[in-house]
Amino acid sequence: MDFDLSDEQEQLKSEVRRFAENEVRPVATEYDVAEEYPWEVIEEAAEMGLLGAQIPFEYGGGGYDTLDLCLVIEELFAADPGVGLCLTSTAFGSEAIMEFGTEEQKEEYLPPIAEGEAIMGAAISEPDTGSDVSSVSTRAEKDGDEWVIDGNKMWITNGSVGDFYVVLCKTDPDAEGRYNGFSQIIVEADRDGFDREKITGKLGIRASDTAELIFDDVRVPEENLVGTRGMGFLQQMQFFDETRTGVAAQAVGIAKGAAERALEYAGDREQFGRPIGEFQAIQHKLAEMHTNIEAARQLTYKSAWSVDHKEEQLTTLASMAKEFASRVAVDVADEAVQIHGGAGYVNDFDVERFYRDAKITQIYEGTTEIQKNIIARELQGKGF
Repeated sequence: MDFDLSDEQEQLKSEVRRFAENEVRPVATEYDVAEEYPWEVIEEAAEMGLLGAQIPFEYGGGGYDTLDLCLVIEELFAADPGVGLCLTSTAFGSEAIMEFGTEEQKEEYLPPIAEGEAIMGAAISEPDTGSDVSSVSTRAEKDGDEWVIDGNKMWITNGSVGDFYVVLCKTDPDAEGRYNGFSQIIVEADRDGFDREKITGKLGIRASDTAELIFDDVRVPEENLVGTRGMGFLQQMQFFDETRTGVAAQAVGIAKGAAERALEYAGDREQFGRPIGEFQAIQHKLAEMHTNIEAARQLTYKSAWSVDHKEEQLTTLASMAKEFASRVAVDVADEAVQIHGGAGYVNDFDVERFYRDAKITQIYEGTTEIQKNIIARELQGKGF
């Protein structure tokens, strides 16, 4: 087993870390407090080629595989999870277009994302539909050569800043089978009948844009259908191994950022005439934090490797990585605040923000409970 990263991957990590330290970390608190989307940082990232990193070369992207993308995510989230999410999600939902889209769709929608000229999103969850994706009620009916879409989508990343979205709709309500009759349709934000409302007051990742999307007789041409009509749910499920591995990398980054700051603070803060890092109680905390982070990192990297090599165990590993890494992120951020004491309870120190940001990794892209269900199902040979 070769646990070494290639020279190219080490260089990628170094370049992203430098960008994150220079462009992300100094403004992180500002965007968190204001709950504003970091347009200026997005522009800087576009110039560096960080946006749409997973988009293939032929469409202007970086052509990164899953492991490469995890390295980028980890470094950006270690600087700041909120801005990091903005930078790594500009192409959220593009997997559907890359895998199932027509050549015309790829040429129209992918290059603007890679060039930093457009932002997209994936619209799946609804006000009454979260973990049970098959219960989505947004409808798309065919009217001549157009789709007419009605419904609401909730908690949509890039919801109020996106230029277009891949929307999961019910297109064939009479289809047999719980997972049939759904389709993915591209909806541009400038369509008549489309509206969106930004969601504020979030616990964490406040720089990242989240919104409710409203579809009121929104008409799009029939060629906006992605892939096969009625197969949208099954198409969507194919990407969860990759996206959940990405969330695991987010969690590793959050834990890394919090632990680094705790280690630094433990060396600077003095009590009873010496740095608190010399006390065994603090040393044990730091040792456990860094050990768990490394365990989460290796599980995440193995999951990413399995996605790239299409290993049979990849679904199990992806859920294991997300469940474990997100738990580590929450625990490490909690201990980082504890090490900071009262100073960790205010936003003068980054750990306050990491503490709030960590929780979302246990919720989006499938809750912790759903991940455990998937792991158990895979262990039982998909018997339940």
